[in-house]
Amino acid sequence: MQETQKTWFANWFDTPFYHILYKDRDYNEAQLFIDNITEYLNLPENAKVLDLACGRGRHSIYLNKLGYEVTGADLSKNSIAFAKEFENESLKFEVKDMREPFEQKFDAIFNLFTSFGYFPNDNDNKIALKAIHDSLNEYGFAVLDFMNVHKVLANLVPEETKVVDGITFEIKRWFADNHIYKNIQFTHENESYDFTEKVKALTLEDFEEMMNEAGIYLLETFGDYKLQKYYKQESDRLIMIFK
Repeated sequence: MQETQKTWFANWFDTPFYHILYKDRDYNEAQLFIDNITEYLNLPENAKVLDLACGRGRHSIYLNKLGYEVTGADLSKNSIAFAKEFENESLKFEVKDMREPFEQKFDAIFNLFTSFGYFPNDNDNKIALKAIHDSLNEYGFAVLDFMNVHKVLANLVPEETKVVDGITFEIKRWFADNHIYKNIQFTHENESYDFTEKVKALTLEDFEEMMNEAGIYLLETFGDYKLQKYYKQESDRLIMIFK
């Protein structure tokens, strides 16, 4: 059985199977969110936007179509290689660790769809937040879209089987040591695979504490992609605007 050797996210996100399993994500909903949040931020024309942890660049491409100068960054070399096929004069992609600030400063930085809380060392989450903050220009805003841990834990499905593109994914979920785990096992072409996602169960209070330590100002929170109010037990998402 093939086991992960590096950090789980560096390994899992670089495989084609990650993209197969999650191919049914609702991208119309994602575009609605991007429309709503860019309108809320009232970004200037030709704003410089960073899509951090951009994956294969789908949302970077959409942001670019809205008229922004977009940089998409991700740790996955394979994802960035795929995304680079869509580059143009105002859309660029690069391999980047989110713990490292950018030399370029941005009008807006988006970290979307729970692309945070993966690091094995808790301090790295603080470093990543500080790097986002330090990559903003004087008037810039950051948007961090995270799961609402309270609702996720209340509705955690322990076991599930999903068949996508002829591959049967056996999925198990559990909560331990303040992390949410998701184990994914499957076989493809007579090869067995085993990956485990591990995300820190960060609450709004956890983010507030990290932001206070880093000198980051939390401006607003929302509870869904329509930018409705955040409710601890009911909201689908925890969306934070900060600078």
